[in-house]
Amino acid sequence: MLGNHVPDLRALELLALVGRTGSLSAAAAETGITQQAASSRMRTTEALVGAPLLSRSRKGSALTPTGELVVQWSTRVLEAAAELDAGLQALRSDRRAHLSVAASLTIAEHLLPGWLVAVRDQQRRRGVPPTEFVMTATNSERVAALVAAGTVDLGFVEGPQPPAGLQHQLVGVDELVVVVAPDHPWAQKSRRIHAVTLAATPLVVREVGSGTREVLERALSGLPVADPALELSSAAAVRAAVMAGAGPAALSSHAVRDDLASGRLVAVSVSGLDLSRHLHAVWTGGPTPPAGPARDLVRWAAGRMGSTGD
Repeated sequence: MLGNHVPDLRALELLALVGRTGSLSAAAAETGITQQAASSRMRTTEALVGAPLLSRSRKGSALTPTGELVVQWSTRVLEAAAELDAGLQALRSDRRAHLSVAASLTIAEHLLPGWLVAVRDQQRRRGVPPTEFVMTATNSERVAALVAAGTVDLGFVEGPQPPAGLQHQLVGVDELVVVVAPDHPWAQKSRRIHAVTLAATPLVVREVGSGTREVLERALSGLPVADPALELSSAAAVRAAVMAGAGPAALSSHAVRDDLASGRLVAVSVSGLDLSRHLHAVWTGGPTPPAGPARDLVRWAAGRMGSTGD
């Protein structure tokens, strides 16, 4: 453990510069501080050491024998500090240049690509080198696991609640829509079903661990629920199965927007059911996303979705 007589690195650097330049004012200028600040720093350092480090004259400043000894001892310390500083700078630059992001499938397929493009455009306008984003698309449960393990820097998940044990910020609210094929009996425009009917019907559902599946199961909790007609691992597969007549499904409004507009699927009104869900950014560490592209991305997503946080 360091004692209380060790000068700080800036003072040691300044002392070494005085020895090289023979001038306190020149050393101050090289380090970007005023001569007054340099004099104050040297006085503090001499008090710590307990002996004069500089001898001053009209010709400038020179190291005393004690000062020369301190500079000699501090050479390796300053070299190690410079190496550490370079490494930290490289780490900061690398974290700005690369960002790994995992997102649940709905977000990855319908929202995140636009967010990434927008953030890169903002960076270009600010004169910042655009970040290289690496995206992993999977279900919400797996996203949380990747973030918790440190495999990715940032995650986006869907569900009623954010995953436990991770920092999080609400970025938006989505809603599931119950959809059927155009020839399904529920597709009649005047038809409206109750939550009990939906629960008793075999549905095409996402796999366990999906945010979509979790929202649906929570919405139907307490009701007698039929076994699924099919269990599939992507929204695209669920949509295709519904179109083929496998049964109704509840999917994100983002995932079925084009199908509803074209008539390939029909939305069904369901009374007594709340199918809204929250979209969260998740990360580890401090209460705010890491500075740099991660924070920029979360800020843009929240602004785009009209949310400012939990």
